[in-house]
Amino acid sequence: MFKKVLLVVIFPVSFVGIVKLLSFSATDTVVLPDQEYTQLISENYNVFALPIPDELNFAGEPVPVDNFEVRERFDRELLVNTYWQSQTLLFFKRANRWFPLIERVLQEQGVPDDFKYLALIESGLMNEISPAGAAGYWQILQSTGRELGLEVNTEVDERYHVEKATVAACRFLKSAYQRYNSWTLAAAAYNMGRSGLNRQITNQQVTSYYDLWLNDETSRYVFRILAIKTIFENPSAHGFRFRQEDLYQPYEYYTVKVDTTINDLVAFAHAHHITYKELRTLNPWLRRTSLPNRSGKEYEIKITKESLFGRQQPIIVEEGEDNGLIMDSPARDTDL
Repeated sequence: MFKKVLLVVIFPVSFVGIVKLLSFSATDTVVLPDQEYTQLISENYNVFALPIPDELNFAGEPVPVDNFEVRERFDRELLVNTYWQSQTLLFFKRANRWFPLIERVLQEQGVPDDFKYLALIESGLMNEISPAGAAGYWQILQSTGRELGLEVNTEVDERYHVEKATVAACRFLKSAYQRYNSWTLAAAAYNMGRSGLNRQITNQQVTSYYDLWLNDETSRYVFRILAIKTIFENPSAHGFRFRQEDLYQPYEYYTVKVDTTINDLVAFAHAHHITYKELRTLNPWLRRTSLPNRSGKEYEIKITKESLFGRQQPIIVEEGEDNGLIMDSPARDTDL
């Protein structure tokens, strides 16, 4: 009887003790002897140097990786982009949404596919604006955008229009290629401008990007593209693993053609059974809540096929009201 009582008492006490040993709060600290802690790190934590490919090319142009200085510049960018895991993983996710569109435009414009990585390193495929005022996925300056045929004003900024901005970037790159007969130098010119690159080529009397002494940003620029290209071509070799469902999917939409003024884009969005937020997400080139159109220019506005931001039905504005609506395409019948 005594043994049974002892067992009954000891078991709960032992169980509680084990639970306490196996669980700890966020404020608990595990204290290990220095030698044991060092051994634990060496057995469980590793950071690897990465092998440099024996051959590299950018847009079909060979990279002189047999040159130690070129190898070291590439090595730096490969390490930075491999071990900045959060940023590079986001690159994979966003690229899955936008690369198919960018690849199509590059092919149509006769620009090598590798330039999709230029857009990726420029903006991370986010509509950021730089301290210098460059905007959109291709980070185009306002004056340059206008020179390349983009509409840039307070109501419309086509630097944020992915297709049109890609076409504009292609115009610049093809013009630079005609000047330098090198896609690598065309990429460098995209970063520092043709006049600045021309000056360096003249002063240094060399015609290869890899032989030029350039500012830090431009000297790293092509190597950043090459590093991201290398990682994208073999993600698992650089430690990146993901499922298809982890990647951001392309938007599904239809387009509405508009050639007159829209006084109220919020009402326009609601008339097409979407929110203004959805409208701006798919059409970031629209910069205000109205679209003046005195010239009768034709715009194509994307309308999402499925709700992105919720299921609440917006207020539908009657067609007969004076709201500047253009109804060139039927609204969806289903609720948001």
